[in-house]
Amino acid sequence: MTDYGRSLSFGLSLDPAAGSLDLTRRLTRQAENSGLDHLAVQDHPYQPGYLDTWTLISNLAAVTDRISFFTDVADLQLRPPTMLAKAAASLSVLTDGRIQLGVGGGAFAEAIASMGGTPRRGDQMVAFTEESLELMRRALAGTTVRLQSPHHSVTGYQAGPLPPRPVELWLGAQKRKMLAVTGRSADGWVSPLNIYVPPDEVPSRQEIIDEAATAAGRAPESIRRIYNVIGAIGAGGRGGQGLVGDVHRWVDTLTEWAVVLGFDTFVFWPTVNPENQLALFASEVAPAVREHVEAMRNGR
Repeated sequence: MTDYGRSLSFGLSLDPAAGSLDLTRRLTRQAENSGLDHLAVQDHPYQPGYLDTWTLISNLAAVTDRISFFTDVADLQLRPPTMLAKAAASLSVLTDGRIQLGVGGGAFAEAIASMGGTPRRGDQMVAFTEESLELMRRALAGTTVRLQSPHHSVTGYQAGPLPPRPVELWLGAQKRKMLAVTGRSADGWVSPLNIYVPPDEVPSRQEIIDEAATAAGRAPESIRRIYNVIGAIGAGGRGGQGLVGDVHRWVDTLTEWAVVLGFDTFVFWPTVNPENQLALFASEVAPAVREHVEAMRNGR
């Protein structure tokens, strides 16, 4: 059992497709009004039908007042870390602190190269990513940023503005070396979808993060754990991928994933009828999971 005792939060993944913009805007307003905590947007700028993730988040943040946004996850090989930190700090100022940064090394080297980025793989990508986290952390703190290495040349960037609240750095990772970077250097782990990292594979990954955190002098419970959960609530998604079942199954499953697998944040990727699915997730699933997890933690 791996329960880190962190408070739970719940979010929705938004589709960045230009053709889905009207639906995305409706879901944004619905999520804000229903009390969800986060809206997440994937980052694949080489997809011709996708809007730029950062531009979309900026647009949607301007018409909301409470809900937070994060990139799920921003491609560091196409977004220089100091510039990404500048953008995050700026939008944090404009939204009163409603921005977090999910980042990753970049999964598709050929697509990155097609846009003029430098495609990195293996150990080179791991080292580049860990240095990028350090650069962003310094930049978000408003210090003078310098780093000369085979991966970065930053000669004295005076960072700012300071965000009104800390912008956390959540790292998307699934293999051992990048998971270890998460434990050493990130504020959170963004797990890939539950169909890519299924529940039975999670404990070994959590263990890698925890061991790396402990070795670096960090408390494992200080690291947020985010699970991207694809599926459908109710009979309408029968036969589909991911977690499919009625509200009770969703509540029982997410409760188990919180107190046994150690996740504290669940981002829902509905496979059918997203407006209806969001209503069920926000009004029935999320409150019940909070209640059940609290009861289990209190021994009730």
